[in-house]
Amino acid sequence: MKKKLKGKVALIAGSSRGLGRSVAKLLAREGAELILVARTIGALEELDDEIQSIGSRSTIVPMDLEDNDTIDALGQEIYKKWGKLDILISTAAIVGDITPISHLDPKVWDKVININLTVNYRLIRSLEPLLKNSEKAHAIFITDGMIKEIQPFWAPYHISKLGLESLIEIWKKELTLTNIKALTFDPGKMNTELRASFMPGENGQQFNHPDEISKKVLGLINF
Repeated sequence: MKKKLKGKVALIAGSSRGLGRSVAKLLAREGAELILVARTIGALEELDDEIQSIGSRSTIVPMDLEDNDTIDALGQEIYKKWGKLDILISTAAIVGDITPISHLDPKVWDKVININLTVNYRLIRSLEPLLKNSEKAHAIFITDGMIKEIQPFWAPYHISKLGLESLIEIWKKELTLTNIKALTFDPGKMNTELRASFMPGENGQQFNHPDEISKKVLGLINF
């Protein structure tokens, strides 16, 4: 059976757990060569072992995305080894504190805005030239449908995700005459450790598993 993504290079930011991990494994089954970016070395090594057992190849990149300057270096290293990037999927996100704005620690605000919004700007800035070197490239950024309604106590998360959607909409207009297809994707409620951390009373079993959502992400990629 022909693999849909054979010969394609894909970078998954936030690949150590949740949706990022599931997407990475599914893309590997379709023949993509993976660049796995996350902070947790042990989780990356476990994922790398799984991908190798599938019969695909991956390169692990343990890095803290909060250190924005390392993202510039990432683009340079990808260029040296592959010269292009066919797929970018950014799933890294945090919620921060759920609290009134007046009680919010400035460090928490800065961290959430950085990881959920600024990191994606830096990924675009670093990786756009590599995406343009692909015959046809896809860039997918994970958003959240809950931001359609104003929710009290969620200010940094809500604002960062609204900012991300605006960022990608602006970038899409800038990409009109290029080979890059950029979009945001709302996975809906998922049974993940991240959701359990801020919704501890929920029954996560009622929500979709990331493995199911990853199939929808794959459906957005068309070569």
